[in-house]
Amino acid sequence: MSHAYAFGALPLAGGRTRFRLWAPGQPGVTLLRRDAPPLPMRPEPDAEGWWRLEAEAPPGTRYRYALGDGPTVPDPASHAQDGDVDGWSIVTDHAAHRWKHDDWRTHPWPQSVVYELHVGAMGGFRGVIAALPRLAQLGVNTIELMPVNDFSGARNWGYDGVLPYAPDEAYGTPDELKALVDAAHGHGIAVMLDVVYNHFGPAGNYWHSIAPGFFRDDLSTPWGDAIDFRRDAVRDFFIENALFWLREYRFDGLRLDAVHAIASDSFLPELSQRVRGALSRPVYLVLENETNDATLLEQHFDAQWNDDAHHCLHVLLTGESEAYYADYADRPAEHLARSLAEGFVYQGETSKNLGHARGKPSGHLPPSAFVNAVQNHDQVGNRAFGDRIATLASTDALRAAQLVQLLSPPVPMLFMGEEFASERPFLFFTGFPSPELADAVREGRRKEFAKFAAFQDPERRARIPDPNHPDTFEASRLDPAERTRPPKAEYEAFVSALLALRRDRLAHRLAGAQSLGARLLGSAAVQAEWRLADGAVLGIAVQFGDEALPLTLPPHARLAESAPGIADAVASAELPPRSAFAWLQEPAA
Repeated sequence: MSHAYAFGALPLAGGRTRFRLWAPGQPGVTLLRRDAPPLPMRPEPDAEGWWRLEAEAPPGTRYRYALGDGPTVPDPASHAQDGDVDGWSIVTDHAAHRWKHDDWRTHPWPQSVVYELHVGAMGGFRGVIAALPRLAQLGVNTIELMPVNDFSGARNWGYDGVLPYAPDEAYGTPDELKALVDAAHGHGIAVMLDVVYNHFGPAGNYWHSIAPGFFRDDLSTPWGDAIDFRRDAVRDFFIENALFWLREYRFDGLRLDAVHAIASDSFLPELSQRVRGALSRPVYLVLENETNDATLLEQHFDAQWNDDAHHCLHVLLTGESEAYYADYADRPAEHLARSLAEGFVYQGETSKNLGHARGKPSGHLPPSAFVNAVQNHDQVGNRAFGDRIATLASTDALRAAQLVQLLSPPVPMLFMGEEFASERPFLFFTGFPSPELADAVREGRRKEFAKFAAFQDPERRARIPDPNHPDTFEASRLDPAERTRPPKAEYEAFVSALLALRRDRLAHRLAGAQSLGARLLGSAAVQAEWRLADGAVLGIAVQFGDEALPLTLPPHARLAESAPGIADAVASAELPPRSAFAWLQEPAA
């Protein structure tokens, strides 16, 4: 490996390996190697709670730990598993992989076009490799993998992972994941990884046995006991994990899941500082953060998923107003205007849905500090039937929203299949081998939807797909034939054309872009403008309503229209219903 990580198995010369485990309070720890005698580990005298041993164990050795007052467990820092999360950990030689694209250097973050995907639903690491030429041709320059670390069972979204260092064997081997990153770089595509540092899944997490102090006894999260980030070893476990993925697998960035559930004000800044201090190349660090804490974006992190922007667009496209959409349903166009101009909609105002104030001022941040999406895995998969936006909104309104997303300066993110307006669902799926846990997940999910008006009827709730049934996963996989049908192929050509415009006309001048403000054109219509780095002015007008609106623009150069004929209407000072138009005024010579 490129670095001697504190946790896990570190291959040494001559077929030997250093094993190291943090297990404070254990009276003893024994190394178990399959087909070899057990060996007692020794406590490190100058490192409280650490156990260490160097032993004969060439790469490929299967091993586990026997705790002095508990069960035998896999290595919590296992780099690969044989037999799922409860099986044997594997000594892994990361230096054995031969990289083909050592000269790869990624693009500046503001130029990113992100494509979020689920590795399992795309056929594993090899399946994603097969899709790379198409994605590069589409205009994607960054893919974001939903979590790939080991989870219990053969199917999962990935947020139930319990072994953060080990790619799940259902997707492929560590070398196949490296081959995916390498192949993406060969196509000019950066690769980001979604990582989960706020909780562990409900099955296969042995930290409670190894080191009960890994968790707090005074604080809980929606997923169980909160992780205790007050402990140095706990912080190191996750920060080294971030460095591990970036170093050994050469990922170009990380998306950190639900950081609002991390009970520490100092952990995230420390992670960012240590990552950037350890690497000589630029890497992207992106957050999901319900609190809209703009201070993290001021100096530590590149961007945040902007749920506010999604929710505004979703309400305008569908009219839905339950749950968190209630916060945007009163004045959706006004909220969209604020999001386009300033990033966050909620910058300290009270959220009706949450019942408390949310957010901090964000208008001073660059547009690239926000990742905007019309849909993502959360907003599709957390619906009872995994409804895609293409099944909820008219095509012309959806094309208008897509133009706003793909041509405005914030970083756009597509969710797999969105590029051709797929109507295949993306459902919540699991594959827990425990029947009791599978039953609890199914019933818990159906109970969760009981508070929605559409699911008051128990019979309708019973039709919500069982997350653990294999058919639920199969239904969530893209259908290659769908994108070849004429309406879908036409939509994909539209998206690809927008991405080509972004690449050729906008990307090189997005760093340093500044909002010139946004204003309402009507109850469902907005006009926004930005000054780009070279002085050019980019403008977008969008109307989600059913009537034409007057629109008077200064002299401009047409950039794009959401459907044929809209430019002619705009030239006649009118913005048609369910349409969008973009223009670009070049700087004076």
